[in-house]
Amino acid sequence: MDQKSWRERLYIVVFFSDTVAGRYFDIALLVAILTSLVVVMLDSLQGFARYGDLFHALEWGLTALFASEYLLRILVHPQPSRYIFSFYGTIDLLAVLPAFLALLFPPAQYLLIIRIVRMLRVFRVLKPYLSQANFLLVALRGSRQKIIVFLLSVSTLVIIFGTLLYVIEGPRHGFSSIPASIYWAV
Repeated sequence: MDQKSWRERLYIVVFFSDTVAGRYFDIALLVAILTSLVVVMLDSLQGFARYGDLFHALEWGLTALFASEYLLRILVHPQPSRYIFSFYGTIDLLAVLPAFLALLFPPAQYLLIIRIVRMLRVFRVLKPYLSQANFLLVALRGSRQKIIVFLLSVSTLVIIFGTLLYVIEGPRHGFSSIPASIYWAV
């Protein structure tokens, strides 16, 4: 019978995704990260200002979740200081620290923009698949010239159509400049 302690079992769940529980943990974490990013983005839109209190509550709930997860990782890691000073440990700390600093020191409110650092936490969840990214990089390098020709062709067509929009429609119809017309051609 396996006599692993609760810390060892939690360590495997929290730090490894090759178990069923580890995969569920990573999926839940990924959903929380993406939810947090959507909340931050929606909170920046004027049209969603009326949901500010809801966004604020969601953000604090997610911050509490991320802080709990960070503390759990420290608790179950066999060498806590190694985790704390690792790349992912630093990212995890930066994901929660601005919210708590803004709570303690209201002038630190501008640090809340650092919440977007949470996006980097996605790489932890996707870490097992990053080795597959090498295949993609090799394919992209092999197709570099074709990609450049394609992008130059598309750029040329967009510039031509943008210029045509400017000449044909003109400033009276909202095409105030060639760059603005190119934007609309895209």
